Amino acid sequence: MRNTFLPYARQWIDDRDIEAVTAILKGDYLTTGPLVPELESKMAKTVGARYAVAFANGTAALHAACSAAGIGDGDEVITTPMTFAASANCVLYQNGTPVFADIDERTYNVDPVEVEKLVTDRTKAIIAVDFTGQPANLAALRKIASKHGLVLIEDAAHALGASYQGSKVGSVSDMTMFSLHPVKHVTSGEGGVITTNSEEYYRKLLRFRSHGIVRDRESLENPSRGAWYYEMQELGYNYRLTDFQAALAVSQLDKLDRFVERRRAIADRYNEAFCDMEEAILPEQDGNGESSWHLYVVQLKLDRLRFGRDEIFERMHAENIGVNLHYIPVHLHPYYRRLGYGPGLCPKAERFYDRVLTLPLFPAMTDRDVEDVIHAFRKVIGESVKEPVAG
Repeated sequence: MRNTFLPYARQWIDDRDIEAVTAILKGDYLTTGPLVPELESKMAKTVGARYAVAFANGTAALHAACSAAGIGDGDEVITTPMTFAASANCVLYQNGTPVFADIDERTYNVDPVEVEKLVTDRTKAIIAVDFTGQPANLAALRKIASKHGLVLIEDAAHALGASYQGSKVGSVSDMTMFSLHPVKHVTSGEGGVITTNSEEYYRKLLRFRSHGIVRDRESLENPSRGAWYYEMQELGYNYRLTDFQAALAVSQLDKLDRFVERRRAIADRYNEAFCDMEEAILPEQDGNGESSWHLYVVQLKLDRLRFGRDEIFERMHAENIGVNLHYIPVHLHPYYRRLGYGPGLCPKAERFYDRVLTLPLFPAMTDRDVEDVIHAFRKVIGESVKEPVAG
């Protein structure tokens, strides 16, 4: 057993990151300064998009995307239940209705066949989620969106550095959200970014982030006023990112390729170490995309095991290996049950949830850390295997 606890994920901050933040703290602008535009420019370039808009967090960014897409009272938005609650909550913030489509059992991403079945005359958008870092089936979802006149929003909180059919995630969908939370590929502490190729969406996102206020003289209703003049033209929010947070993210982006390379190497080592285990299903990769491996999830074949998933979770923690669980399907949370959702809505996602376990995976893991995870998982599963029935 390890002597220290290994979490499932953790940020990697070095001296250059600290120096970048310190420089801003010693400067003139803590917020509304030059670093947020620098981050936006760098993020857009990194993913091959025309525009990027930074927000206080990923949830705020998703809220802004729903607003820019025109989601309003009674509008339906189709998404996956296998995600963090924010992917659906952002629809509720706009008084829309989340509609949950079941997952593809191979990739764990939303199944386009199930999405197509749920489109109605009230459907306004699709929110695809790149679960674990593997891009959703964006080609099929784009086809559905184009057929029905829907906006395709991509929740790529897990997928910075991933690609789909040769294009970087962030350049494919109408709007794509990236999270800058500490467990993600790069961090600003808290933060989120929307990338888009649409100037219309870009302008709407900027206004939504800053109280609906406009300062650009070309956009003012009364452009003849003085240089001090600004207008609140619509209802927005204060969803701004600070400059010292942006400085951290700018510094972190310089290491993105290295971080993703390390994540992929760890995933490859897990695949190699567990490929002979008959008690677990390893994550399958769709040939259309290249994952950036935010998470490494395994499904347990519980019919072969004496212990349930929850006990295996506890036994791994007893080995000082901080496994986690991603995710409780959104429609099973108490709040969503009170809205009328509940068990049986997405049976594939619900079955997956009952069997899934997330193993530690983050760039700062040492080779010894990786081997500790492998040893502990094989040990715990080995202790859990059912004895063969005597013939």
